Amino acid sequence: MWAQPARPCGTWSTARTSRHPAGPRWSRRQDTAERPRGSGDSVNPMTGEPRIGDVFGELLRDALAVASGSGARPLAGGRLPRPVVEVIERDDGLINGAPAAHYLAGPEDWQPYDHRAVDRVRGETLDVGVGAGRIALLLQERGVPVTGLDTSLGALKVCRRRGVRDLVHGTVDEHVADGRRYDTFLLLGNNLGLLEGRERAPAFLAALAALARPGAQVIAHGTDPYGTSDPVHTGYHERNRRRRRLGGQLRLRLRYRELGTEWFDYLVCSVAELADLVRGTPWRLVDVDDRDAPYYLATLTLTG
Repeated sequence: MWAQPARPCGTWSTARTSRHPAGPRWSRRQDTAERPRGSGDSVNPMTGEPRIGDVFGELLRDALAVASGSGARPLAGGRLPRPVVEVIERDDGLINGAPAAHYLAGPEDWQPYDHRAVDRVRGETLDVGVGAGRIALLLQERGVPVTGLDTSLGALKVCRRRGVRDLVHGTVDEHVADGRRYDTFLLLGNNLGLLEGRERAPAFLAALAALARPGAQVIAHGTDPYGTSDPVHTGYHERNRRRRRLGGQLRLRLRYRELGTEWFDYLVCSVAELADLVRGTPWRLVDVDDRDAPYYLATLTLTG
């Protein structure tokens, strides 16, 4: 089984939240502005390695241009818009492609677990890995105070164009310094994977706790990877375990056009593995909705 990954977290410098004069609240570092397409170096001609850049922001920009019919679009044959595909590369050489259009999907095209997740939201909400803003836009329509957080500056620009009002550029760890507090944290789009593994999970959950009000909850979408019989995946799980990693601890990078990300860990895990990761943290696993197995919604509540 292959899980759709999110963006790598932690690749941007500390952000601060400020009121943008044009409307939405977000943060931006002036030295991380996107370069125009085609500028600078492309794929390394000697190694074939991609140029490191904001893969997710670039593909969302192009996906929005294709969907809306406006803006610069990647062309096929010089005239027809080319479908925007996110390329996901695993460290064993496995390649998977995922159409980017789903990041822009409206509620009518969502999976049932997404609807059940947003129905559980209460209070001030942080959408971690906001992407193109599909969840945040619905919550805004419902009158929920929602903040979108992402490490991709380009993704936040797309969110702003689509109408998301409150945006923060950075990681959850960096956002702690901003002094904001939340009642609900959303890790949707399989973003339970941001736990990464045994080494990263305690710090990630501690950062969420530092951002939490009393009684706060985390609603996270995960995938149990172990129902497959495909030897490409079962062999990968076994190799991970021999290296003392969790079986579904993926080592990935994302590719789009001439760009690539750095390699990063991304976790798909069983509910039992999640329970082990949560044990000893400020959070308690209180509910698992597995009606759409192998996908599940995990709800954590803040203890104390």
